[in-house]
Amino acid sequence: MEFIDYYKVLGVDKKASATEIKKAYRKLARKLHPDLNPNDKTAQQKFQQINEANEVLSDPEKRKKYDQYGKDWQHADAFEEQKRQQQQGGGGFGGFGGGRRYTSGGQEFDESQFSDFFESMFGGSGGFGGGQRRQTGQFKGQDMNATLRLNLTDILNSQKQTISLGEKKIRLTIPAGVEDGQTIKIKGHGGEGRNGGPKGDLYITFEIFNNTQFKRLQSDLYSTEEISLYTAILGGEITVDTLTGQVKLKVKPGTQNDTKVKLKGKGVPKYKKEGQNGDLYITYKIALPMNLSEKEKELFTELSKLR
Repeated sequence: MEFIDYYKVLGVDKKASATEIKKAYRKLARKLHPDLNPNDKTAQQKFQQINEANEVLSDPEKRKKYDQYGKDWQHADAFEEQKRQQQQGGGGFGGFGGGRRYTSGGQEFDESQFSDFFESMFGGSGGFGGGQRRQTGQFKGQDMNATLRLNLTDILNSQKQTISLGEKKIRLTIPAGVEDGQTIKIKGHGGEGRNGGPKGDLYITFEIFNNTQFKRLQSDLYSTEEISLYTAILGGEITVDTLTGQVKLKVKPGTQNDTKVKLKGKGVPKYKKEGQNGDLYITYKIALPMNLSEKEKELFTELSKLR
């Protein structure tokens, strides 16, 4: 199995924070998304790699295993269990040696497929466990990962959706307001356990693409609205767009450029907080009149004299 450095894939340091990892992933996802690179196989391959890297590094438990075990991180639980058995005098990987095979998470591996790190940990010469034969214990099945892509307008309400993983179909509820890059765990929908052990879990990472005119920051939205000089000076009423339709908004007389107003509750639903929404912030941009007529110039001149 070829080792892929997930930190290098995302372009972050091994000490990077969760926020830095999320930021790096989002930047690359937007750049390499298949919709923007329809005929670029290299970009599509890199897109798959950054998704895989994000699924591991954005999950604290998986990241810890990856940092400790490298490419064999998915079998960390099995190795830890065998190491505990060895410490208790149990004999380790029963019957392992010279081309023997080992089953983990419902998959079978040849001894040669494991890294030198594990060869040295469990005793490379003579096989794991020194060739002793014993019945191994129960092991949890391998965890599985999937990516679900949605538009921002798809997460305004909780919804049920069926996803297909090979021949398996899983029906799940997607909570309103789920975040881009967020990962949720569905217990017991991973690989089959070994020797009667429990099934692994399914981890679903969401990719939320903003198909609106608004900028999103968690549950809040941001937008700019152009108003005329006359409306800014005299005040008036304008119509603005929100996620749920248009609303009328009063502009106060003497409104300055870059004035920001808040429309409470017009943002994105808050994750797992029923009935609560973020806010929509609108920044006014004053449009100066162009191509003034001679009469208009005269009037502005008179106004300037009055000031």
